[in-house]
Amino acid sequence: MKGLRFLNCQCSCRITRVTKERMSANASSSIPGTAAVVFSKPGRPLCTKSDEVRLAEEASKKYGSPAPTIFSKVIDKSIPADIIYEDEKCLAFRDISPQAPVHFLVIPRIPIPRISEAKDDDAELLGHLLVVAKNVAKQESLTEGYRVVINDGKHGAQSVYHLHIHVLGGRQMKWPPG
Repeated sequence: MKGLRFLNCQCSCRITRVTKERMSANASSSIPGTAAVVFSKPGRPLCTKSDEVRLAEEASKKYGSPAPTIFSKVIDKSIPADIIYEDEKCLAFRDISPQAPVHFLVIPRIPIPRISEAKDDDAELLGHLLVVAKNVAKQESLTEGYRVVINDGKHGAQSVYHLHIHVLGGRQMKWPPG
């Protein structure tokens, strides 16, 4: 396409860069010869391969065994998060990169890396996480329904190796999801 340049992003797909000739004179960019990178969401490049998949690939290489994660820092409050529920077993907070009008995570305080690594004696905790997800969904006015997702491992696109439940709602979800 005339006036457009393509570059490979970090996941080897192509993202569009609009040349300065196609932008207004006051447009600027830190990329030489371009005015802007086209974004699908604020701060996220339009990408044919999900950022979550790329992050999952990186995380599976990085975390062979349970290690502190960004969620550990949310739990100990060493980094900020928009926490919307908290008790002695878990907490819920808004996703920093929401994929729906309402998107929050429910995580256990103990670091279970993956749902597939949960022990049988974690059953009560796992049930508690789902009850909290239901209650917070109600608190967030998701009366028309919502989606509950647990990603597991590399093929499941798990990007943080600390068990977490995604709750997404506030719009009609599509099927199949992925």
